[in-house]
Amino acid sequence: MERFKNKKILIVGVGKTGFALIRFFHSLDCEIKVTDIKPIFDLNKAVKKLKKLSPPPQMTFGEHVEDDFLEADVIVYSSGVRSDLPQLEFARRNGKEVYGEFALANKLCNKPIIAVCGTYGRSTVAHMIGFMLRMEGKNVFVAGTSEEPFINYAYSANKDEVDYVIVEVSANQLLCLENFHPRLVVFTGIGEKYPETYFNSMGGYIETKLSIIKAMSPDDFLIVNFDKLGNNTFFRNANCQTYWYSRKSFVKLGMVNEIQGTHFHERRIHSNIHCHSEFKVSSMRIVGQENRENLLAAITACKALDVSEKSIQTCIEKFPGIPHRLEFLIEKNGVRFYNDSKSEDMDHLIKSVNSFKTPVILIAGGKDEEEVDYELYADDIIKSVRVLVLVGECKERMNRCFGSHGQTYIVGSFEESILLAYQKSRTGDTIILSPGNSSKDFFRDYEERGNYFKKLVYQL
Repeated sequence: MERFKNKKILIVGVGKTGFALIRFFHSLDCEIKVTDIKPIFDLNKAVKKLKKLSPPPQMTFGEHVEDDFLEADVIVYSSGVRSDLPQLEFARRNGKEVYGEFALANKLCNKPIIAVCGTYGRSTVAHMIGFMLRMEGKNVFVAGTSEEPFINYAYSANKDEVDYVIVEVSANQLLCLENFHPRLVVFTGIGEKYPETYFNSMGGYIETKLSIIKAMSPDDFLIVNFDKLGNNTFFRNANCQTYWYSRKSFVKLGMVNEIQGTHFHERRIHSNIHCHSEFKVSSMRIVGQENRENLLAAITACKALDVSEKSIQTCIEKFPGIPHRLEFLIEKNGVRFYNDSKSEDMDHLIKSVNSFKTPVILIAGGKDEEEVDYELYADDIIKSVRVLVLVGECKERMNRCFGSHGQTYIVGSFEESILLAYQKSRTGDTIILSPGNSSKDFFRDYEERGNYFKKLVYQL
C-alpha cells in the first residue's frame, strides 16, 4: 500500500464504491480528485458528503476532462464504470496506472480468496460460506458488492488476522483483471441474458465469466451447479478439483459413484467430499428453493475446505439470510417475520410468497409504476396469500387488480401496515414484507425501507 502514499489519485465514479476508494486513499494521505459523468444536480447527496470530508477532494461533474486523467498518478474506476471508457483508454496510452476497484483490491490482497461467481445467488452463497467458516473459528472478510466493496479489506483494522477473503465476482469485475487466482471458485450458473452496459455480445460475456477458471491449478477447488452446468464440458475438463452440487439425488440419477459433491436425498443433504456427511434440513431457518440451492453450494465449498459437520449444521439451523432478501427477523407469539424489502418487482414478490409452504400475511406496495400490470399476478396472490396489506402510492391500483382477494386491507402509512398485519395474525402465521414495487415513494432505497421495517417489528 505504501507505493500509493502521497500520490495524485483520480477516482472515476461517485457511488458507494467511489466513496470506499476515497476513504482508502485518504488513509494514505493522497491528493484525491473525483469525476463523474452525471451532472451535479443528479449527485446532490454525494456532493454534500464529499464537501464534508477533510480535506474535500477536487470534483469534476457532468463530463470527464482529459487533463484530469493526465495529471493523476493513479486512476481507479468504480464498479459501475465501463473498463473501456475512452478517457481510461486515453490514460492507458499515456502510461498512467489504471485499475478497476476490484483489480486494485485484488492486487493488495495477500490472503486466500474464495470467489463466488454466477448470475444468481452470489450474495447468499458468499455469506453462508462466511457463516460456516466463522463457526469453525476462522476470521473472514466478505466483500465484492457496492455495500461492501473489496477495497475495504485493504484498510480494515484486522486484515492481518483474516483467514479467508470471500468475494462476489460479477463478469464486469473480471474485465481487465490480471493475476486473479482464487483458492476456491463457486459457479452458481450462467444467465440467459448479458449486461449490455459492459458487454457487446453473449459470447464475450460468457468468455469473460469463464476466464476465472483458466488460472486454476490442481490444488484449487471448483464448485459447480450440476443442475445448470453439468453438461458443460468446460467445467468437466477444468484443471482443478471439481465438486458438484444438485437439488436432485445423485442416487436416483445413478451417478452417486461417479460424482463427488453434495445433493438432496431422502429429505437430507448428503456430501461425499473427503468423507460421507449427512445434514438435517428440517430446521433450516431460511426458506425457498433458491436458498436450498444456495445452501448446497455453500456446503460443498466448506466440505472441500474441510469445515466440520457441526459448523455446517449450525449454519443450516441458525443462518438468518442476508439483509432484505427473505431475511428472517424474529418469531413473536408464534408469528414469524421476514424482511424481503429488496423484492422490488412482482415476479420476485410471487417467488418469495411461494417460498412458504403455508399462506402468508403479505405487506406489499410502494411507488406506482404505470407499466406494471398487476392483473397478471392476481391468481398467484389469491392462492398464496391469506391476508394482503397494501401501502404506498400503488395501493389503490393493486387493490383494484386483487379485488377478489378475501382479506385485503389498505392502510395510510407504513407503520400502520405492520400493526395491522400483526393484529390479523395467529399462531403459526408468517408475516412478510415483500413490496413488489420500488421504495421511492416514501424511502431513499430498499435498504432504508427494510431497516425501518425491522425497527418497527422489533418494537412490537
